[in-house]
Amino acid sequence: MKYNTLLLVEDEPQIRRVLRTTLAQAGYGVILAKNGQEGIDKVVREHPDLVLLDINLPDMSGFAACKMIRLSFAGPILMVSVRDSVADKIEALDAGADDYIVKPFAMGELLARVQAALRRSGAEQPLPRIETSELTVDLEMRMVNVHGDRVHLTPKEFDVLRLLVIHQGKPVTHRKILQIIWGPEYGEETDLVRVVVKEIRKKIETDPAHPRYIVTEPWIGYMFQLPPDIVGKRPPRKV
Repeated sequence: MKYNTLLLVEDEPQIRRVLRTTLAQAGYGVILAKNGQEGIDKVVREHPDLVLLDINLPDMSGFAACKMIRLSFAGPILMVSVRDSVADKIEALDAGADDYIVKPFAMGELLARVQAALRRSGAEQPLPRIETSELTVDLEMRMVNVHGDRVHLTPKEFDVLRLLVIHQGKPVTHRKILQIIWGPEYGEETDLVRVVVKEIRKKIETDPAHPRYIVTEPWIGYMFQLPPDIVGKRPPRKV
């Protein structure tokens, strides 16, 4: 299954880091560009599902970048700016934007607008749901059941499990886990990841010492997988 990838075109490093972390924690792949030309180039090379485009860019206006991006991109473009005039909103829409978000904004509002734009474009993909005879993971509801019983994970434990499930079958590096879940200033503190993974295994694995769901990729990170012997087996219904 393909998950939505967003291109973030933003020249302010701090805003770029915060938005990248927020969007990644929400389950999106995030591509970064720090100016208009880089954004135009990455649209062609990376084929994102949605573009978040700041109006004030160092090399060109966001309006000009939007017009250039629209020549080769049919997906939604959301323009972001501190400017709140009707004229700017009209110019953004005329340039090809689908929505206009005024800074500062709540992260919940941004995520809601991204989801709405993806739904309208038909590009939104549901988050995966794991459902076997042993384990159920519902990412939308933030619920985990083991053998039919609810398991309570801490927010950090659930976020790490969520990231691994989204990348099911693919190794996720320690650095990527740290930067997405803990923040972009992290990268070398692998003990933080090990401790959290150890706690998740205690809660979802039958034998945490010999995990079947969250396996270690030596010197790389971790990978979520479905054990071959339970694939396709549904959990028993409670009556």
